This record gives sequence, C-alpha cells and structure tokens, in this order.
Amino acid sequence: MKFASHYILASASVALSASISDCPGYTASNIVESDGKLTADLSLAGTACNIYGTDLSDLKLLVEYQTNSRLHVKIYDAGLQVYQIQESVLPRPSNPGVLAPDSAIQFKLTEDPFSFSISRASSNEILFDTNGTKLVFESQYVYLRTRLPKDPNLYGLGEHSDSFRLSTDSYKRTFWNAESPFIPRDSNLYGSHPNYLEHRGESGSHGVALLNANGMDININKTDSGDQYLEYNILGGVLDFYFLAGSSPTDVSRLYAEVAGLPAMTSYWTFGFQQCKYGWPDVEFEAEVVANYSAANIPLEALWADIDYMEDRRIFTVDPEKYPLDKMRQLVDDLHQRGQKYVMMLDPGVHKSDTYATYSRGVAVDAFIKAVDGSLYRGEQWAGEVVWPDWFAPKTQDWWTDEILRFFDPKTGIDIDGAWNDMNEVSNFCADVNCEPSEEATKRNAEADASYKALRSRQDSAGDMKGLPDRDLFNPNYRIDNHQGDLSIRTLYTNNTNADGTVQYDTHNIHGLMMITATRNSLLARRPNSRPFVLTRSTFTGAGTKAAHWFGDNDSNWDDYRATISQMLSFAAVHAMPMVGSDVCGFNGKAQEQMCARWVLLGAFQPFYRNHADISAPNQELYLWELVTEAAQKAIDARYRLLDYIYTAMYRAASTGVPIVNPLFFVYPNDTKTFGIDLQWFYGDALLVSPVTDDDGTSVTFYLPDDIFYDFWTLQPIQGKSATVTVDDVAFTDIPVHIRGGTVLPLRSASGNTTELVRQNDFTLIVAPGIDGSASGSLYLDDGDSVDVGSKYSDISFKWDGKILKAEGTFGYETDVVVESVKILGGEEPVTKEGAWSLNEAFEVTVS
Repeated sequence: MKFASHYILASASVALSASISDCPGYTASNIVESDGKLTADLSLAGTACNIYGTDLSDLKLLVEYQTNSRLHVKIYDAGLQVYQIQESVLPRPSNPGVLAPDSAIQFKLTEDPFSFSISRASSNEILFDTNGTKLVFESQYVYLRTRLPKDPNLYGLGEHSDSFRLSTDSYKRTFWNAESPFIPRDSNLYGSHPNYLEHRGESGSHGVALLNANGMDININKTDSGDQYLEYNILGGVLDFYFLAGSSPTDVSRLYAEVAGLPAMTSYWTFGFQQCKYGWPDVEFEAEVVANYSAANIPLEALWADIDYMEDRRIFTVDPEKYPLDKMRQLVDDLHQRGQKYVMMLDPGVHKSDTYATYSRGVAVDAFIKAVDGSLYRGEQWAGEVVWPDWFAPKTQDWWTDEILRFFDPKTGIDIDGAWNDMNEVSNFCADVNCEPSEEATKRNAEADASYKALRSRQDSAGDMKGLPDRDLFNPNYRIDNHQGDLSIRTLYTNNTNADGTVQYDTHNIHGLMMITATRNSLLARRPNSRPFVLTRSTFTGAGTKAAHWFGDNDSNWDDYRATISQMLSFAAVHAMPMVGSDVCGFNGKAQEQMCARWVLLGAFQPFYRNHADISAPNQELYLWELVTEAAQKAIDARYRLLDYIYTAMYRAASTGVPIVNPLFFVYPNDTKTFGIDLQWFYGDALLVSPVTDDDGTSVTFYLPDDIFYDFWTLQPIQGKSATVTVDDVAFTDIPVHIRGGTVLPLRSASGNTTELVRQNDFTLIVAPGIDGSASGSLYLDDGDSVDVGSKYSDISFKWDGKILKAEGTFGYETDVVVESVKILGGEEPVTKEGAWSLNEAFEVTVS
C-alpha cells in the first residue's frame, strides 16, 4: 500500500472538525482459527475520518495462545510498512503454543464493527474489552479503548513520580522519554513502560503489556455516564499486546518478565553503599572522600565519577590537570586493594572535532546519527557541539567496544568496575528545531539546516516495517502531553535517520535501551567472565535485562523522599527492573540533615543504594552530619548483614521474574486495605519496611495485615490486626522494620567495611514462626560475580516445623562459612542454639 504526500495537509484540516466518534472502525473478515491461533483481515468499515492522519484501509489481526497464561494479540498494517520494534532491539518471547481450549485466558472477536474482549476461562470474567468503541488506525494516530471495572486497582505505566496505585479520574500517562529535572508530577519522565497490572482481589490479577515505542498518551477516566475506561492514543506503530492472566500479582510479574526478558543478575558488590557527586574538584578530593568514609566508620563499597573527570567534558578523556591518568590509575588501584569499586560516567554525546580521536574513529566507521539530508546530525551537550551514536549502524557496536577497551584498559587506562549511561533519553541542550550548535556549522551547513524542517519522505518499500513515508515527523496533528513541549525539543530531532532506514520519530524511546545494550556488550568483551554493571537513566521495556536504573534528578525534599517508594514499587514489581533506587538525600537543592538521615535509612532497604548530588548543591557525603553519620552506620550495618537475603531475592528475580521488592498486596492479595499502600513495602518477601514519611516527623502510622510480625531490631512479636499502628518518638536514626511471620531470615552474623569482607562472615538464621508455628526461607550462594557459575552454586531451602529446622537443596558452592547460630522467635526472648553447621551439605537443627 502506498500513501500520497498530500494526505497530511488534508488530515490536518479534517481533524479540526472531526472527532473519534465519527470514525468508521473496521470490519473483520477471512477469519481463520487453527491450533491455538486466529488470523483475520480488518477492513475500514466506512468513509475515512482522517482525524489525525490518514486512515489505513487494510489491517491484519493475529491472535496467538502462546502459553496457558499468555495471549498475544497484534493488529498491524497489511502492507507491513508501519514501524514495529526490531527483534534485535527487543526480542519477543518464545511461543511454545497451546490450544485455545487449554488456555486460562480467552479471546473473543466481534466482527462488525471489529472489537474484541479478553476473559478468564475459569470464570468468564472480562479483563480487557474494546466493545462499544471503534478502533482508529491512521498514519500518525492509533486509538483503542478498553472498559474497566469501577474503581480499578491499576499499577505501572511508568516511568512516573505519581502514586503507585494509579488515579482513575482524568489521569493521563504520557510516554516520551525526556530529561526531567526535579521529577515533575503527572508528567512523562526518563523511561517508557506501557504495561500495567490490574488487581481484582480474590478474583486474581492480570497484566496488559503493549510493545510500542512511539510517543503516546494513555488516559484513564470515566465517561459522562460514569463508566471507567483506559484508552491508548499513539503517534504510530502497531498494537502489539500481551495479555497475562495470573492467579496472583506475583504471578503477573513473573509472566511479564517472560515477555520483557528476565532481569540481569548483578554482582554481589552492587548491593553495597555507593557515593557520587557532580562537582568534585579533582582526583585528590575523591581520594579524600574515600578516606573520610573510612575515618567516619561508614562502609563505602564504590566511588562514582561524574563528568568532572573528563577533559572539556568529552567522554573517553581525563582532565590532565585535575584528573591526570596516573593519579586516576593510582586511585582505582588503591580502591581495589581495599576491596572497593570504581564506576565512571559515559554520556552518549560525542564532541564534534576532527582533533578528537573518539569522534574521528566514529566518523570513519559511519557510527553517528544522520540528519535528513545525510549529513551528521549536530546538537549540543556537555562537551559543546556533539553528535550521537547510531546504535542501528552496523559498526557502531564495534566502535563503542573499541573505545571502552582502549580507555578502560586495566594495564594502560582506568580499570573500572561499572559504567554509567546518563543523558540517554536523548537529552539535547538545543531548545527547539531552530537550534544551531555552532556559528561555524551554520555557514557550513545552511542547506542541511533548511531541510531540518522538511517532512521525512522515504522510499515506499513495502514490507520493511520501518515506518510510513511522508509523515510530519515534527508536529503530528495529535499532540502528546510531553512536558518538554514538541517532540524534538531538547532531544534528537524526530526526522533524523537511523542506519536501518527508521527515523527517530519511531525509535526515540528505545535509544537509551540500545545504548545500555551496547555498553553491556562492551563490558562483557572487556571482562567476559564478570557480570557487567550498567546504570542507566533512560529505560524502555526490557531494560532490566541490561542495566540498573536510578530515578533521575530528584530534589532534596520530603515529597521526593516519599516518591522514591512508589517509583521503586513500579519498577521492581511491575516493570521487571529489580535493581533500582533514587539519589539518596536528593540530587538537586540543599539536603537537610534530618531528611537526609531518614533517607539514608529508607535507601538501605531499596535495591540500589547511592548518594549523589548536583554541582549546584552543597556536598552531602554522609559523614558531613553527626546525625546522618549515626543513621548511616546503623542502616548500612543492617543492610550488609542482609546482603545474602537480598542477593537471594535478586537471584529469584533473575531466574524466575519474581519481584525483589513487593508491594503489600503482593504478599496479602486478598486484603483490600493493602491495595493503595505506597509508603510501605516488603524488602524481599520477609521484611516489612514502614519508614517515617511526614516532613521532619518523629511518628509514623503504618498498616499491619492480619498476621504475626516480629520487630527486626528487638525481635519482639507483634500481632497484626488488619489495622494501622502508630509508633511515636521514632529517632532520626531509626526506621520501623518487621519480619513477617512464617519466614526464615538468613543474616550474616556481622557486617564489614566492604561486601568482600561481609562474605567472610558466618550466618545466623532467624526463624520467625507464623501463626501455625511453621516457617520457611532460602539462601542462594555463588561466587558473587561470574557470568556463568555452572554447577558451582548452592540453593538452600530452610523449613521449620516447630521443633526441627531442616536445610536441604543444592550444595555446589564450596564455602568455609557456616551457620553459627539459629534463633527461634516467638517468646519473650529468642531461643538460640549455637553450633557450626556447614553450608556445603544438608543439615538439621533441633531446638526445644
């Protein structure tokens, strides 16, 4: 199918007078059902409405019963020209296939007008229902609406800084990755994850994942008659849905991880406390930071280098005066000798200068993004006038790997332990499409600049799935609610071309995902046997398979302190990204001592734990305040004793998709009072964390489900009664944490200044009997770093029946560390039995 260029002007005028209700929808025909699969043709059912583009007259429907709990529904153009996310970027899940009658989730088709519904086979409960509205599928606008039950419990649709349970009244989620200082509310942020989880209590949970990278608005609202709905308004692409019918919210998370990809297993050290600051003056100051942490008796696992180390802020360089290579190498050597790590920033913008070797080598292999006329696209970033890598170009990965191998060569360069990819939304200091990065370039590229504002017209090669031709790639008629404004503001121009023939209009949201993929591949080439650690700001579906994520440039205030909890819950429990956290104490602004003390305690019970601040902010290293120092000592001591517990949870996430952090309703799915809680969470599945969240407050009211709990600090029991509990006089060096009854908690008997030292300490097993008197838990052990541990791992289960604790499982990791004590909770004082039980074999402990 071909499209004439005149349709854009036509659609613009029609859009002014037409509405979605005027659109004809589609009619299904040629329906074929066979062995767990359904296909159909969809034809425009009447006169095109062309509300925001040109209606596509011929579509295809594909329905696949992929597993017992996963249904794939795709609606796409018959000509296969509309952009679809490349398999090389986001591999689709395997499709073993099941017969439709054997599936727990069912698809029902209405032929005219075309609509469909998704339901549970066991109860006929409708999970997704487009009946009553019509599909709109245009060149630059795709619309679909589903009905929802009254007051639905919806979670996900990240990245955002709003409440964990989404608002259902006039709420809009916009997806367009953008630099977002101070993490604004009700706005698009750094990542796009258009999937959600809906929880319906006793009837179960389900998930809906849309694999579409185009900009979009998802609206959640009510009709005039009060009917609840969720609707997609998308700037292009296809409707590529995965419907996930779980028996529980945890099951839905697991099923989504199968679609997005199982998270990458991170090394043991990555759970240590880490420190960074944009604005440290020189390498000597960094060395002083490390020494000051040691003097303050605050464990420090890793030091991070922001862009300060670079010469003129160019990646793969060091400032010869402030960060000379010899002193940098000495700093890293000293860190490594003490068992500490070093991580460095790698921004995507490459300074455009023929005297800059990284740039010249990139030009030689055609590694950079092109403007519409074929010249290099130029923008502005930290280094001044820059170009950006084209991750679709065939030689970009090799060029990027070569630069990393050169600069981070352990023998001649800086021997880093991880890489930090920032600004990869992409962030561009150019404010709009009239930006000119340099006056010299203006003279040199006058013709190219004129073409910046042209429509993008490409060869009509049907079947390439690389995007329709002749679209307005700057100002589509449907305008998403991007908080930066137009699509090209402060990012790459959306008509820029990629090497594979696609354009940034379609691929903008996956640029960050592609960068972290390339960085991870490069780190693997550098250290093939070690798990690469990459931290990213920009994310998309599947980013958890490549990297960790921090929540960007937050502010040093109490509201952002609270927001980090809901952000963590969304990513860790709904978006299959377990290794997440915020800049502890806030990035922007002046951190207050009491708030920072609270944040240090809160951050200790989040997966990624790092303090970081902006160049405009005062230094906020934890040793600078007496109160924060005390809070940090307590927080990190507890965290390090819990390292193996959370490392085990990370292994479960990486191997099965089960969340590392759990909202309360994941653990108590039938307790309706838990559905809206986003200021408490389970760290793993055994520790309930309930921080003080009021500004400068010293009391906290938190919810305890109907279960037995034990105070983590005192080990005293407390009976939850499905009610709130208020604790007063909570010191700024304290945080309420409770062990859930029915669990066995493996703790290191002592902490250490580094995670390497922690691993040398023996274990204590804390047995917290449930209401029935039993308890269970697990412990995963390996060398903490190898990409493939083979059979050299131990996966040990603990079961307590009221008298005997049994340890059974797989024992492939040889260790001299033993279980030195077992503590049974429940009485006025724990009952402790001491010994030296080997973790190389099964054992039993009888406690009377």
